[in-house]
Formats: sequence, structure tokens, C-alpha cells
Amino acid sequence: MLDATTRSGGTATASPRAAATELAVVPVPVPAGLAGRCGRALLSPWARLSLLVAVLAGAATAVLLFEPQRLLSDGWPPQLGGAAAALVFAAAYGLCTVAFVPRPLLNLAAGALFGTQLGLGAAVAGTVLGAGVAFGLGRVLGQDALRPLVRGRLLTAADGQLSRHGFRSMLAVRLFPGVPFSAANYCAAVSRMGWLPFLLATALGSVPNTAAYVVAGARASTPTSPAFLIAMACIAVPALAGAVVAWRKRHQLRGRRVPASQ
Repeated sequence: MLDATTRSGGTATASPRAAATELAVVPVPVPAGLAGRCGRALLSPWARLSLLVAVLAGAATAVLLFEPQRLLSDGWPPQLGGAAAALVFAAAYGLCTVAFVPRPLLNLAAGALFGTQLGLGAAVAGTVLGAGVAFGLGRVLGQDALRPLVRGRLLTAADGQLSRHGFRSMLAVRLFPGVPFSAANYCAAVSRMGWLPFLLATALGSVPNTAAYVVAGARASTPTSPAFLIAMACIAVPALAGAVVAWRKRHQLRGRRVPASQ
């Protein structure tokens, strides 16, 4: 054979297939340049969290500059009307909630601009849109960096409750008037709650409180009307009940911590 050592003592010559195999297994070093290091740094969890903070700070700054609360005094642009105006308002509502504009102000504006029925639809749609945008931003940009910080008994219990019983827990959070809207969005994003339970619970749980504010905004011109008074009662009574529950829970937590410190 020509590819083996000859019987006459000649030097062995490798076959083309063997030579190709030897060349294939030789590792090719990949240089770790500046571009690779920059890419890994930009995709790191803390870099994405910094981007989230920058986006939210920019949104809040834009709100301070454009002052959306002027809708209550100046009204809606006359170029838009009807369902088209409600859709635009719902989109603006959602973006404003991401920028930490208080929802009660937006709900009052929805009622004052569009009345009870159309205003309620626009406000609920904007609520779900804003919650979904905030949930997506928190899930993509903040979850990997913040999940390792979920420690302690209270944070671990809240994370487990949201992760295992997402719909039920978020529905209770939306019905409870004392939980800030943005805080609930980002806490849910850090947990392992799914998209569908989060959005569905937000849509259903936000209706009662949103409806009360929308009716109050729609009837603000007649503050002595029964509808306005009922709406104000629906706003005040849950808020008072939430304050009482929070006060009692605070004292219960204090009572539990005293034996642990002793």
C-alpha cells in the first residue's frame, strides 16, 4: 500500500482523508477583543437594569415637561372625536402610567372627556396597556438583576405567592386600593408570573376603582348628583378600609418581630 510504511523502509505518507481529519480537530483560537467584552457588558443583567432606570427616568421627565394633567382644564384636541379619540387616549393613558402619572388623575380625565361608558372603556384599555408595557420592561430588563435580591421572609413570601398563584394574587392586588399601580407591575415582572394571568387579573381587578373615578369625572359638573356622591363613596370607603387593613397588618408584623429579637 502506498499510504502505509513501505516494506523497503520508506517513510509513511498519510492519506488525504486522514490529513483532513487531523486538520479538522485543530482548535482555532477566537480572539476576545474589545467588541466582545463590550457586547457582554451591554447584555449583562445590571446593564439592562440601568437601561430600565434610564427609560423610566426619561419618561417621567417627559411627563413633567408636557404636563398631561392639563387635559382636565384644556380638554381633548378638537381634531379627534368619538372612538378614535378614545383609542388615542387609551394609548396615551398607557404610556403615562409607565411614566408614573397617577391613574386617578387619568381616570378623572377619561370621564370628563368621554363620559361614563366610553371613558371607562378607554381607561381600562389604557390600564391594561400600561401594565403590559411595564411588565414587559421589568421582565426583559430587570428580572435577571433583581431576582437574586429577593431575600428575606416577606420578599420571598410575596415572590412565591405571585409565582404560584398569579391570577388570584394579582386580582387581589388590583382590587386593594392601597397598592401602587407601578409597584405591582414591576413586582409581578420580577416574579415568575405568566403574561396571561397578569393581564387578565389587571383588566378585571381594575374595573371597580376605575369606574368610580370615571363616573366622578363625568359628573364633576354636578357634584350634588346621586351618581357623583355614590362614586365618591366608592372611592373613599375602599381607601379607608385599605388604610385600616394596612395599619392592622403593620401592628401584627411588629408583634411577630418582638419575640424573634428576644
